[in-house]
Amino acid sequence: MRIVAALGGNALLQRGEHPDATVQQHHVHEAGRSLAELALAGHEVVITHGNGPQIGLLAVESETDPALTAPYPLDVLGAQTQGMIGTLLARELAGRLPDRAVTALVTHTEVDPGDPAFGLPDKFIGGQLTDEQAKSMERERGWSCARDGERLRRVVPSPLPREIVEVPAIRTLLTTGTVVIAAGGGGIPVVRNPDTGLLRGVEAVVDKDRTAALLAERLDADALLILTDVTHVFSGFGTLRPRPVISATPEQLRRLDLPAGSMRPKAEAVAEFVERTGGLAAIGPLDDALGTLLGTTGTTCRTDPEAAEPGPNALPTAPSAHGRAETHPAV
Repeated sequence: MRIVAALGGNALLQRGEHPDATVQQHHVHEAGRSLAELALAGHEVVITHGNGPQIGLLAVESETDPALTAPYPLDVLGAQTQGMIGTLLARELAGRLPDRAVTALVTHTEVDPGDPAFGLPDKFIGGQLTDEQAKSMERERGWSCARDGERLRRVVPSPLPREIVEVPAIRTLLTTGTVVIAAGGGGIPVVRNPDTGLLRGVEAVVDKDRTAALLAERLDADALLILTDVTHVFSGFGTLRPRPVISATPEQLRRLDLPAGSMRPKAEAVAEFVERTGGLAAIGPLDDALGTLLGTTGTTCRTDPEAAEPGPNALPTAPSAHGRAETHPAV
């Protein structure tokens, strides 16, 4: 099978952790085992990942660097995060897959310059801010901030992905058996000049999950896996009795009341891929990618009208591998 696996932000940093290199290397080491199992099972594998904490950190550093007359734009910072995260993943997977080539590809995602998202920033980047810090950033740097849990975070425009520029190159690499890391952080956002065909970067961050769905579609992938730090999508989120959804159709997934800043875009991406391709999609735990593919864990989405209804076929809420009840985090 040809599989696109999208890693949630928890692949490198979990909420509240310091964004040190050693912390991120530890998480990549843990994710590497799970991802390598897909390749060792004989599948073609393309990996994509989030970059919210990393691009936010770089944006702050760029804004405050006295050596710069102007901060670096988000598209350039996105490219930097692709290189940083890509090399950590590539090195980890190369060590676990000595007989497979592994490469990280700098990838551009084309967006519509007229996308209304440019006037409605809602994509979280960077760490948590107090109310006072957020007000200061809004006043001094022109940031937009929104509440994410108990704290505030910076939000930036997140236009919909239209095309992924490097798809032909990714296809070529897959024919050689290469494990490809691509479209990190949703891809570097660019717009194309209709007259010259030239690409220009824009100040935005594309949603990683929607780019993953588009990438899987353009590559004719058999399956899309969105891997995060929950075992399932949960119905009744925010209630005293959340219940894990085992399987659902796209329509059933969309009917669930899911958090807009975390699980909602993942469910939308999964539903879109299944509707457009008829393929298999699933949301599951980062530490069990193969189990998510096989349906032994995670929430599976299919076009099959007999797919399980979220309510009647839910299982009792269970503790996670870390000994805590699963909820929908902002990832």
